[in-house]
Amino acid sequence: MIDDSKPIFQQIAERIEGDILDGVLPEEGQVPSTNEFAAFYRINPATAAKGVNLLVDEGLLYKRRGIGMFVAPGARETVLAKRRDQFYRQFVQPLHLEARKLGIGLEELTTLIQRSAAEHEGTPAP
Repeated sequence: MIDDSKPIFQQIAERIEGDILDGVLPEEGQVPSTNEFAAFYRINPATAAKGVNLLVDEGLLYKRRGIGMFVAPGARETVLAKRRDQFYRQFVQPLHLEARKLGIGLEELTTLIQRSAAEHEGTPAP
């Protein structure tokens, strides 16, 4: 599951964020320890800790002394807002710019998106 496209600690943080979004890690739910991440991915515990601490710094996780890390209240909504913003910047803006280059107006672009949705309806997300 680990790839070379981005730093491992960032991939750990993104996996935790994904688990929060999917409900695998509910608010106030305990997050696997850095040692568990390190053993699972066969990485240095310091690398795993860097990914977890990134989410602590963002207020998505918090530490209960002597117990472990937990998902903060409101974390799912925060991750959802962050991911929607990333989606806008990474996909919507470039899509719109390319459509403009091709002379595709807003109405036609909307129709194309609806067509794509209809073609993939009922298909599970990858």
